[in-house]
Amino acid sequence: MMPASDGFPTRIAYDEACRLIDVVAAQHRLSPERLPLARAHGHVLAGDVHAVLAQPPFDNAAMDGFAYRHVDLAVAAGKGLLPVGDRFAGPVSQLAVGPGQCVRITTGAPLPTGADSVAAKEDVSLVDGRVRIPPGESAGRFVRRAGEDCRVGDLLLTRGDVLTATRLALCAAQGMTDVAVHRRPTVAVFTTGDELAEPGMPLGPGMIYNANRVQLMALLREAGLEPTAWPTLPDDPGQMYSALLHAGHAFDLVLTCGGVSAGEKDHLPQLLRERAHIVFWTARLKPGMPVLLAEGGTLGNALFLCLPGNPVSVLATWLALGRRLADGLQGRAPRPLRSARLARDWDKRHGRLEFLRGRLRDDGNGLLQVEPNAADASHRMRAAADSDALIVLEEGTRHYPAGTAVPVIAY
Repeated sequence: MMPASDGFPTRIAYDEACRLIDVVAAQHRLSPERLPLARAHGHVLAGDVHAVLAQPPFDNAAMDGFAYRHVDLAVAAGKGLLPVGDRFAGPVSQLAVGPGQCVRITTGAPLPTGADSVAAKEDVSLVDGRVRIPPGESAGRFVRRAGEDCRVGDLLLTRGDVLTATRLALCAAQGMTDVAVHRRPTVAVFTTGDELAEPGMPLGPGMIYNANRVQLMALLREAGLEPTAWPTLPDDPGQMYSALLHAGHAFDLVLTCGGVSAGEKDHLPQLLRERAHIVFWTARLKPGMPVLLAEGGTLGNALFLCLPGNPVSVLATWLALGRRLADGLQGRAPRPLRSARLARDWDKRHGRLEFLRGRLRDDGNGLLQVEPNAADASHRMRAAADSDALIVLEEGTRHYPAGTAVPVIAY
């Protein structure tokens, strides 16, 4: 039985936890900054981007070949067209195509004055110094028209878009050198527990190695963040308070692992109840029920997201909730879930929403399947390492026949 909530939500549904995270993230949205395009990859746009330059900026050739006037095809069908110059991509001189004439042209080069069509190099023949173009060529063939891709004033990118390689190229094609993005959150990472020893140190009786710090730091880096790892916190409320006070005034987001349930040494809920505003504590998740979100108070301006201590619970709650919070702080929309079909039957025998580990694969017909891992306990890290997705199974007991479509969170 969980202690009294003192007015904040407890044992909430996954959808409600997501809703509250979205609200808090919007209230704490990070300020914009301008970054050079070379450093903006993966960042979230802080404002819309409109075209200031038509693309293409001029009519140009889509193929290597010859630019000509389409009206001349019927007239010159027998004797061909007279080449009067060359036009290459890059700076150009004045060059015009008159009646019965053509110009050798390369891909991307501006169309010479008077020309309206291009014949591909491999489709023409040269006879007695003249260019013969086969009949039936359509007017405007192999010409990229000015403004065909976008016109001045067109909306190119929308606030909240993630800057992918192609979106950065779109900005560069407009002549932009930098772009306004939301600042990425600074993140402090704490692991807690007297039982933790650092890898490489002697392992005493009752001790375990600290795998959560390595895992969570890697997950944060995969999300494009640059986290700072703090020393492991002992199960001492005074030392916890001192460390969280320091981090709460220096970082945007403070993540903790462990010490967030209702045991004798789980001091974080009481500490945050007294010194911050708890948004929610515990959710109907398996694994990951003891998760807590807090803000404000005397611990600084940081948000505090306290994750459970079991390593699979850390994986699940970060992917399902923590990453959503970090994205929301940057104005990024929630990442859509993928869908896959269960590779075999599965019986869900408990009431909480479950993040079951599984491995994605192609069924051979182009459809995505997911194979559940039977080792579903929250301490079974090997099962998580053998998997590459969390299968999201809805609340309530249920039999899932093989072939059932289920949401998945790939990792």
